[in-house]
Amino acid sequence: MAKELIRLVNCQMAFDDEIVLDSINLYINDKEFLTLLGPSGCGKTTTLRLIGGFLKPTSGDVLFDGERINDVPPHRRKVNTVFQKYALFPHLDVYDNIAFGLRIAKLSEDEIDRRVTEMLGIVSLKGFEDRKISSLSGGQQQRVAIARALVNRPKVLLLDEPLGALDLRLRKDMQNELKRIQQAMGITFIYVTHDQEEALSMSDTIVVMDKGKIQQIGRPEDIYNEPKNAFVADFIGESNILDGIMRADRLVEFFGRRFECVDSGFEKDEPVDVVIRPEDIDIVSPESGHLCGTVTSVTFKGVHYDTIVDFKGFKWLIQTTDFCPVGSVIGIKLNPEDIHIMKKSEYSGMFGDYSSYSAEYDEIADPEFDGEEDGSGEKEDARDED
Repeated sequence: MAKELIRLVNCQMAFDDEIVLDSINLYINDKEFLTLLGPSGCGKTTTLRLIGGFLKPTSGDVLFDGERINDVPPHRRKVNTVFQKYALFPHLDVYDNIAFGLRIAKLSEDEIDRRVTEMLGIVSLKGFEDRKISSLSGGQQQRVAIARALVNRPKVLLLDEPLGALDLRLRKDMQNELKRIQQAMGITFIYVTHDQEEALSMSDTIVVMDKGKIQQIGRPEDIYNEPKNAFVADFIGESNILDGIMRADRLVEFFGRRFECVDSGFEKDEPVDVVIRPEDIDIVSPESGHLCGTVTSVTFKGVHYDTIVDFKGFKWLIQTTDFCPVGSVIGIKLNPEDIHIMKKSEYSGMFGDYSSYSAEYDEIADPEFDGEEDGSGEKEDARDED
């Protein structure tokens, strides 16, 4: 069973009476790769800084191995941080950059050499010992920063958007590299990003945040397939989010039609948000579809087409390998397992209509169509504990 390493208990953070973190409750396990994910200003970096000791919570407690560490300064915590700006020493070579903290700690040169050599192997930089920092690529500099942070053998490594300065290809390579390093070292990584793909590809656990609150915590698959509210559904991937009514267990109504689904436990006739992922929609002929609509836009994305379809004024995104020209009328089929039901929340009605997918779509007149009803929608919450 996983061992708990860090716990935040009712942590609140306020700057000049503005609440940045609103009573966060969260635990992080030993050897876990946990990602704090959310838009700018959601509180994820503030949470990281509380754990690192760079900030002290306005109220609440930070626990490490069961001990309260609110007043423990950063240099006395078993935690190191890698920032987006790596802050490497340009006048030192790779070896001396990595060895810097060990020399401050007055370790013997033999021990320093053993540890630095070990870290160079882990971050795949053997043979780079004598290189100047200015001669390294962005990805290599990042690996030096990680090696320098790990050589002191912290129990936790905090990473604050460390891939933000890298180009797309290098970022993808480094995502795999970071996960490999974390597993090789067997320590806890706490990673901050606003990039959903980064979070999904690397994490054991994702904490989705917005407005200083935890919206949902779970494994990447669960966050994607079972979002708790419309904010999570919209932030993690693309989503069509509709207004619906739960007529009975496993039976939802939207657009004036009833659909079988796999969700239960809602009140009879409870208003709900319905999430349908663009890749889960099957295009069929209009006469055999559950719903019919008119294609208003098609964008080629390489492996699929992003197809915007107007269903009586509410525009859906469908991701399909079938090309459907603008102006064509299509049918769609929905399987019960592709319809996800969420409780209403403060985010309901804010996301999910692709009318503004691009500025040019706004100028397209609403097309005619077969006649059902209308929709849109969302829910909320959190391993955040009450």
